[in-house]
Amino acid sequence: MAGELILIVEDNEKNRRLARDVLRATGYATVEAETGEDGVRLARERLPALVLMDIQLPGIDGITALGRLRADPATRAIPVIAVTASAMTHDRQKIMAAGFDGYQSKPIRVKEFLAAVREMLDRR
Repeated sequence: MAGELILIVEDNEKNRRLARDVLRATGYATVEAETGEDGVRLARERLPALVLMDIQLPGIDGITALGRLRADPATRAIPVIAVTASAMTHDRQKIMAAGFDGYQSKPIRVKEFLAAVREMLDRR
């Protein structure tokens, strides 16, 4: 179902714009945050269908932001995909062990990225 709201938490403007443009061209609605704190706030306010979370963020990092989302009953069930340049095997294991629902490495590969988003939304 197109039109679902996706929160993009990414501090790099080019990466944020790419994710936004690809998602909107596919029919999704997006809202954006540049910091972990703003991402948590927007998730609580807007209750998106999915969060795409960078790990390296100014202020609190993506893992800390995920912990705050999971601690809040209002946002606990929102799926969160880590979208990160940390692509080493041990990085991925650490990120998934933190409780992320999925993982996408940067730079994103558009087809794989959209397939992962759709799969996560279909699980809900």
